[in-house]
Amino acid sequence: MGKADFLSPKAISNRIKSKGLQKLRWYCQMCQKQCRDENGFKCHCMSESHQRQLLLASENPNKFMDFFSNEFKNEFLELLSRRFGTKRVHNNIVYNEYISDREHVHMNSTQWETLTDFTKWLGREGFCKVDETPKGWYVQYIDRDPETIRRQEEQAKKKKQDLDDEERAAKFIEDQVRRGRDGKEEDENPVFTELKRESEEEKVAFNLGASSSAAGPSTSSSVLRASALKTAAASSSTKRKDTSSSSDSREKKRKSALEEIMEMEEKKKQQQQPVRTDNWLQPSIVVKVVTKRLGEKYYKKKAVVMEVRDKYAAVVKMIDSGDKLKLDQNHVETVIPAPGKQVLIVNGSHRDTQATLEGIDEKSFCATLTLISGQQKGKRVNVAYEDFSKLA
Repeated sequence: MGKADFLSPKAISNRIKSKGLQKLRWYCQMCQKQCRDENGFKCHCMSESHQRQLLLASENPNKFMDFFSNEFKNEFLELLSRRFGTKRVHNNIVYNEYISDREHVHMNSTQWETLTDFTKWLGREGFCKVDETPKGWYVQYIDRDPETIRRQEEQAKKKKQDLDDEERAAKFIEDQVRRGRDGKEEDENPVFTELKRESEEEKVAFNLGASSSAAGPSTSSSVLRASALKTAAASSSTKRKDTSSSSDSREKKRKSALEEIMEMEEKKKQQQQPVRTDNWLQPSIVVKVVTKRLGEKYYKKKAVVMEVRDKYAAVVKMIDSGDKLKLDQNHVETVIPAPGKQVLIVNGSHRDTQATLEGIDEKSFCATLTLISGQQKGKRVNVAYEDFSKLA
């Protein structure tokens, strides 16, 4: 019986059945052939091509097993690092996404019998951090890229420097507050002196205002004494008022100076702390496709973001072909234009601000931009590569 025609119902039925994933136990890794049922797998095992592959594998079985194990490990770690980064994720989630590709290396051809054994091996070899929970095994990728390690060290150094600046400013404010308190206590504390008489013959007189029937000279002298006492009391009260008013004004001045310093520090902190978010997609920017799932036709090609959906997805239009695609944020990256071109800041403290690219600093992975919109128009800022993109 000859082979069915390409457009015959049987051929179409066979193609429909072969779509999607099939059962793992009916897959031959040596021949890379997927059978649909047990009978087909049995017939394949009895075929000459399969027997030739077995003869080749029998000459050096460890070589083939090591090759398939290495391929499985590399593809699994590549998916884990590219799709989930350094996040902690369940190993079944990563494996289900890995086997969604029909051309993946099957686990039955590797040195690991189960996914749990493979997860434990990753933890022992230091590729991932693994931990067991009642819900199963979780993995977390360890990024050992030299560029990533250097970037993390620079960020830690910058964070430590910011903390040192904050500690220095806090110490300065504490010194100012302590000086203000010391000056206030000195002004408010009264000075007590001992009552002394210059001569023992001098008499101490108390005017109680009860004796009205007194002689003329005594009356005039008492009036003079009373007026002198009143003048002295008035002058002392005036001095006391002047002293209290001057101390209040000094206290107000000190308080206002402290408040100004604190306000300046708060503004400095707000300017130093960038407002970063997880989503950065913006309409009318140019992005580059970095996923290989769409094929070589779209890989490393540039596109323009037409519409942003649900913050993390976007409808893009390819510049070369004009095709429209819906892509996730993780499948694209920002585009750095030539100096002098206009860009849009998509993340950080100057988010949604248009700027002009002045230059690129490859050592610190940032670029110098001149803002052309917003309240700080004309200001020059340094922005990381991933925080700005070319405008369409």
